[in-house]
Amino acid sequence: MALKMHPSLAVNVGDWIRTELVEPHGLKIKELAEHFGVSRQALSALLNGRAHLSADMAIRFEKAFGVKADTLMRMQVAWDMAQARIHEADLHVRSLVAA
Repeated sequence: MALKMHPSLAVNVGDWIRTELVEPHGLKIKELAEHFGVSRQALSALLNGRAHLSADMAIRFEKAFGVKADTLMRMQVAWDMAQARIHEADLHVRSLVAA
């Protein structure tokens, strides 16, 4: 039996990165974007919860801050699943296998 995590326990990875990594180091989005070689808009969208974390971006954060990219990606997947579970009842799909 798989354990189900309540959606309220999931953390938006972009918000976590902003509050736990970027802000404590006093970094501005523009300077971090330049350091990463990405657009300010792309980084801002991630840190403000408007975009998902990509594997490439996770590796950038790993190299810059030492937080494992795998951990960040698991946080992203947990967030995505929690958001999907909120609307799970709206998905009307019949089982294709006998119970």
